[in-house]
Amino acid sequence: MSELLARAQALLDVLAATPILAIGLTLGAFFAGNWLFSRFGRPVWLPPVVLAACLLAGVIAVLAIDYEEYRQGAQWLTVLLGPATVALGIPLYQQMHHIRAMWRPILVTLPFAATMAAVYALVIGWALGATPEVLASLAPKSVTAPIAIGITEQLGGSVPLMMGGLLITGVVATLFVDLFARLLPVNDERILGFALGLNGHAIGTARAFEISPAAGAFASLGMGLTGVFTALILPLVFRL
Repeated sequence: MSELLARAQALLDVLAATPILAIGLTLGAFFAGNWLFSRFGRPVWLPPVVLAACLLAGVIAVLAIDYEEYRQGAQWLTVLLGPATVALGIPLYQQMHHIRAMWRPILVTLPFAATMAAVYALVIGWALGATPEVLASLAPKSVTAPIAIGITEQLGGSVPLMMGGLLITGVVATLFVDLFARLLPVNDERILGFALGLNGHAIGTARAFEISPAAGAFASLGMGLTGVFTALILPLVFRL
C-alpha cells in the first residue's frame, strides 16, 4: 500500500511540473460545478463558478499542491479569457438595434455607476484601515477578469486577492439585481442585462444570457464599457 501511495505521489509530482494537472483539475471542477448547479435547481445565489472554485480549492488542499505551481500551470487557461471576452461582440452585433435605441440612458448611467463601483470599495477599505495593496486589489472588483488583472498589476495589488473579490462581487451583484428586479419591479430585459454586466462582470453576464439573448447582449455591453471606463479612470481615483 505504501509503495502504491509513493508511486501515486511521484506521478502527481511529475504532472504538477507540467500544465496538464492544473488544466485538468480546472476543467474537471468546471464541469462538476455545472453538473451540481443543474442538480441543485440552478439557484441564483449559487452560480456554477462558486461551486467549481470550492471544489478546486478542496482538491488542491487535499492533494497538497503548491498554489504557485497550480497558478503557473493554469495560466494557459487564463490566456483564453481575452478571446472569450472579445467573442461577446457577436451578441452585441445581433442586438445592435436595441443598443442604438438606448444609447442616451447608457451614456448617462455608465460613468456614474462604474465610478461608484470602484469608489465605494476604496472608501470602505480605507475607513477600515486597509493597506494600499489591499485597496489596489479590491478597486477593480467589478471589472471583468482580463482587464481587472491588468489594472491590479498596474496599481500594485495582489491578483489572487483581486480574483477573490471578483468572485464575491459577481455572486452578490447577481443576487441583488435579481432581488431588486422583483421588488421594484423591473421587467425590461435590457435594463436587467446592463445592470448585471455593469455590476457583476462575467458572472452577471452568464446570468443575463440565462434570461434572454437581449439581456445577455446588454450585459456584455455593460461589462465591456465598465472595463474600459474603469481602466481609464481608476488609476487617477486610486492616486487621489
